[in-house]
Amino acid sequence: MIEVVLNDRLGKKVRVKCNEDDTIGDLKKLVAAQTGTRADKIRIQKWYTVYKDHITLGDYEIHDGMGLELYYN
Repeated sequence: MIEVVLNDRLGKKVRVKCNEDDTIGDLKKLVAAQTGTRADKIRIQKWYTVYKDHITLGDYEIHDGMGLELYYN
């Protein structure tokens, strides 16, 4: 179980607990449940790398306590 911190730079910072074998799509669903935003309107990225929905957190080397950027489409 890892904890990922997502910041939307608009004042909202979300902490989500998930597994390393979860996909980015699963992470989006967890974030959507906490923020009230639809999962298909969420974009997760780090710097200029936009993360794809079907790839796991472990493949992107996302570890415990890591911060990601949260954007709304």
